Amino acid sequence: MPWLELLTEPLAYAFMTRSLLAAAMVGIIGPLLGSYLILRGMTFLGEALSHIVLPGVVLAYLLGWPLAVGALAVGVLAAIGVNALSNRSQIREDTAIGVILAGSFALGIAMISTVRSYAVDLSHILFGNILGVSISDLWLTFGLSLLVMLTVALFYKEFLVLAFDPDLAVVLRLPESFLRYLLSILIAVTIVTSLQTVGVALVLAMLVTPAAVAQLLTRRLPTMMLVAVGIGIFSNVSGLYISYYMNVASGPAMVLVATAIFGLVFLAAPGRGILWQRRPGRTATLPDPAAKAE
Repeated sequence: MPWLELLTEPLAYAFMTRSLLAAAMVGIIGPLLGSYLILRGMTFLGEALSHIVLPGVVLAYLLGWPLAVGALAVGVLAAIGVNALSNRSQIREDTAIGVILAGSFALGIAMISTVRSYAVDLSHILFGNILGVSISDLWLTFGLSLLVMLTVALFYKEFLVLAFDPDLAVVLRLPESFLRYLLSILIAVTIVTSLQTVGVALVLAMLVTPAAVAQLLTRRLPTMMLVAVGIGIFSNVSGLYISYYMNVASGPAMVLVATAIFGLVFLAAPGRGILWQRRPGRTATLPDPAAKAE
């Protein structure tokens, strides 16, 4: 069957098999954390962390280390620093994020400019190189993905309360500060895991877009997470196939698939889509899709 050949042909190449596995893993953890990002209004933090890790990536490249090592170190430190700075001073969280983001990204660009072939290196760092995933990269991606999923499962109820009602978290004597630090660190780890897939420039889409689609389709957080993960895996895998057959960059192809899905759902989602709202006798009075979190 022609369609079966279309699916199996790329699998004849080891690098495509590794890329598909990495894309699927990133399609799981990105939307998981992205659901919390959207519910807590932390999208700016996700965008900032994806750029803040740039100096760590460049430093690891210059020293010949795995890029994920430098990115993970800087990402975790930045997540802790943003929370510490906003907690213990008169500076608002978004201001603290902005200051650290600007300084870190400028430092990363300055470091890249010291490399003679920096134009090519900048392209790989900014837009990823999933087709270059090695066996060791794949194991690292698997390990970090497993760590994120286990942590989310372990602290699911605590993160749920923190996402919907931070004041209730304080009343219930939950370690609110620790949970915020932990969630920020998990976001940083997820970003680092996604870097080789789509790079610094597009990694936010891996977190936000599938979760945004799921928010339009569901009313409960567990369902939202499942739908977001399904969309994330489908977008990444189908985007990789599109890049293979159409000879386009893989990272942007994955993001464009997710964006196209968002556009369709935004237009036609039952009860919330623009086309649905304009139908005679229809009104969009449904509650927020994640308002029920059980």
